[in-house]
Amino acid sequence: MPDAPAWIARLEALDPCHDARVWASAYPSLPAAWAACERGDWMLWLAGRLSGPPESASRRRFVLATAACAEMSLPLYEARWPGDGRPRSALDVACRWARREGGVTLADVRTAADAAGAASSAAASSAAAAAYAASADAAAASSAAAAARAASSAA
Repeated sequence: MPDAPAWIARLEALDPCHDARVWASAYPSLPAAWAACERGDWMLWLAGRLSGPPESASRRRFVLATAACAEMSLPLYEARWPGDGRPRSALDVACRWARREGGVTLADVRTAADAAGAASSAAASSAAAAAYAASADAAAASSAAAAARAASSAA
């Protein structure tokens, strides 16, 4: 992107998705893009990429903050699928890892994140039949998966 603002080079070094690159290049600075962004998943992705190595204290704090955000949407998911505890379990595992409780490992977090991701996919499939309601459900499960993945992803 020859005409892109200078901050975009730093963003591109983090390897964002194509859509995020295109969208961000319209803004003169990271603060301007951050203020205008309506994609919470993009914002969490960026914050996660900048939060430090997986075992760092800053990454653990980020995981706890991400989990707190995701927990707010769990009631939507659980109301629709009351028997599916995968998203809540993923959040629990991620938080226990972040607080260094119970010997939880990054492998445990990855396993829980994969299960929450499967729940997200199942909810998204239902979204085709009931778009508005199911999209909120998918977002809840996706948020739980994102929180767990934040703990396990390499910076």
